[in-house]
Amino acid sequence: MRRGAVWLILGGIALLAAAIGYRTSGTGTGSDGPRASIAVKSTIMELVLVDTKGQTQRMDQWRGKVLVANYWATWCFPCREEMPGFARLQDKYKDKGVQFVGISIDDANKIIEFQKQTPVNYPLLIGDMSTMAKSAELGNDRQALPFTAIFDRQGAFVTSKLGRWNEVDLEPKLADLISR
Repeated sequence: MRRGAVWLILGGIALLAAAIGYRTSGTGTGSDGPRASIAVKSTIMELVLVDTKGQTQRMDQWRGKVLVANYWATWCFPCREEMPGFARLQDKYKDKGVQFVGISIDDANKIIEFQKQTPVNYPLLIGDMSTMAKSAELGNDRQALPFTAIFDRQGAFVTSKLGRWNEVDLEPKLADLISR
C-alpha cells in the first residue's frame, strides 16, 4: 500500500474517533473502556524520541510531573483543534508540575511548519508508526488520532482518551492529579 493511502486511512480513522469521543480509563473507576496494562507505567518513561532539531529526548526527564502525552499529526484536524487548549493548560499548570508533550508521527519539517502557524509551548517530539503502535498499550486499540494519555508524578498510567479532548473536560483531571 502506498504511504499516501496509509495517511489517508489514518486521517479518516482520526476523524471518526474524534466524532465518537472514545474514552478509556486506567483508574478502575468506570467501565468505559479497556484498562492499560500495569507494564505501561514504565513503558512511557522508557520511550526515547527526537525533537524537531534532531535532539534525543527521553520521556523519563518528566518523571515527577503530571505528564500529558498527546499523540497527534499535522494532517489531523481534531489534533490541531485541541492543541491551543493544551497550550493554555500548559501555561496555567506548568508551575504546578504539569508537562504536556506532543508525539507526532510526521517528519520534522511538517511539524516546524505547523509550529509557525500554531505556536505550541510544550515539546513536540517525533515518533513513527511503531511509536503509534505502542499507544495500544495505553488503550488506543484503534490506532487513531488524536489520542492523549495522562500519567501521575510516579509515571503510572491514569487515564486516556481517543478523540479530541477539550480543555474544559481535561482541566479537572489535571487539578485532581496536582492536588494528590
